[in-house]
Amino acid sequence: MRNRFPSFSLSSYGASWSGNRRIAIVVAAVAGLLGLAVIVALWTGGGNRHQVPDSAAPAPTGSPSSPEAAPKPSSGSGSVPGPPQVAEPVAYAKAAAQMLWSYDTRDTSRDQQLAGMRAWMTTETKYVDWASVAGQVPDPVLWSRMADQDQHATAHITEGHYPGAFKQALAEDPSAITEAYIYVVTVNGKQQISWKKGGGGAEDRAVTLAVQCRPNHDCTLAAIAPSVTQ
Repeated sequence: MRNRFPSFSLSSYGASWSGNRRIAIVVAAVAGLLGLAVIVALWTGGGNRHQVPDSAAPAPTGSPSSPEAAPKPSSGSGSVPGPPQVAEPVAYAKAAAQMLWSYDTRDTSRDQQLAGMRAWMTTETKYVDWASVAGQVPDPVLWSRMADQDQHATAHITEGHYPGAFKQALAEDPSAITEAYIYVVTVNGKQQISWKKGGGGAEDRAVTLAVQCRPNHDCTLAAIAPSVTQ
């Protein structure tokens, strides 16, 4: 049985924010760099599924888990790595994707997963879409069932690039980026998932991220972006 481990790749639970809200975040962030025709297709989380072994109870159906406003600050971050001090958008996006596709329920609680992810986010409330990231973490019941199976995952990043539409729009109006300094980056890779008794599997992954990289500052993650042309 397969379950999406929020697009963060923990699951498709990030759909709790409306499409209009998520589009508006990215539209404001890239300051018109992407045409409306490019961004109307919402990011669906396809290819960002996380598995739960067949021996685990089925994931609950119904409403997606509501993304927390903020993780508990005292919970620590478990096995979630801290953000790198990187000022180049593609490099940061690749590191962020690897973080999103990696998890370890053996030594990391759900609150710790959220706290670790939050540390990667921009602090500029005008541009941050925390819900698109936090909404990918499974609800507490599913996380507990995954932990019962010692489920964990690692990721290998194969490449990252600016989508063609973003590059074209940036070339046509280079100054448009200077309001928010948010770059759209698509990352591809492979995720290896393991659980008890030698269970496991691997799947290809792809995600489009909105990364903020202001001059003379380290990059931060703004959102999991809607789909854009590759």
